[in-house]
Amino acid sequence: MEFKRIAIDTSKHVFTVHGVDQQEHPILRRELRRAQIQAFFGKLAPTEVVLEACCGSHHWGRALSRLGHRVRLIPPQYVKPFVKRAKNDRKDAEAISEAAARPSMRSVPVKTVEQQAETMLVKHREMLVTQQTQAINALRGHAAEFGVIAAQGSQNVGALLTVLAADTAIPAAARAMFSHMGQHIAELNAKLETLDRQLMERHRANPVSRLLAEIPGVGPITAITMAMIVDPNNFESGRHFAAWLGLTPREHSTGGKQRLGKIIKAGNERLRQLLVVGATAVIRYARPGSRSASGWLLQLLERKPRKLAAVALANKMARIIWAMMARGEAYRRQPTAA
Repeated sequence: MEFKRIAIDTSKHVFTVHGVDQQEHPILRRELRRAQIQAFFGKLAPTEVVLEACCGSHHWGRALSRLGHRVRLIPPQYVKPFVKRAKNDRKDAEAISEAAARPSMRSVPVKTVEQQAETMLVKHREMLVTQQTQAINALRGHAAEFGVIAAQGSQNVGALLTVLAADTAIPAAARAMFSHMGQHIAELNAKLETLDRQLMERHRANPVSRLLAEIPGVGPITAITMAMIVDPNNFESGRHFAAWLGLTPREHSTGGKQRLGKIIKAGNERLRQLLVVGATAVIRYARPGSRSASGWLLQLLERKPRKLAAVALANKMARIIWAMMARGEAYRRQPTAA
């Protein structure tokens, strides 16, 4: 039996496969246990295998590629419009196959194990930062219930804990919980410092990361994150890279009239956040004569709100990052605004 394409709807234990012939007629519909996948595809001639780009898909992409198959990963949001009513696993697999049949359908490159390992480091740090923010906000909220208010920022947590420990008007049980929360925040800080040291070591050893850190608003963490996660060969231009990050306006145009809205917020949320935060820092110190303030930015700030200007600057930073990574060029600093 010769297949044009086989689509797989993955799950924890049971996988559903949907195969079509050269005329796009379905000739295979069956369920396979996880342990049967490699044996089943090992007996087939090399063919195109399509999966959704979801949890575990990169692992199966590597495994099926080693068997000689051509693997494509389709973003789930592009598969959803092809799912028919009365959703089930077989219709999901059919929808994956129909989405892959479209000539203009985009796919996600299969990551190597090294790329996934590096991504884990960044994602774990992101999780710890979120937990740290949650713990500090909880501490400040509980302290406010006893009338103790402190300035925002992680650098003020120690002073707040000192005040809470010395306030005898607060019940002993509450003071004990405040101490426990302080220990939890200290542990998170220690873990973050360890990860930051590891990222800084990688930054110093990575020539691409060192180049990117020369861009105003791009610090070592942003630079090494970009160097580890982004492959410039997956994007045709800096404009496509900025669009993938979700830094371009959402378009709803019709009848020859262009209507642009807010940014689309697609792609990698963490990378977009790093660029917007870096752009906000540049805008905060943007003054005529400063090294990071170009004439374009100062003129933009005169016309637009600061937050909108930060997104526009982040878009420009994304294009610069792609150009530097794709061509191996150093950052060319723009003339300082008079």
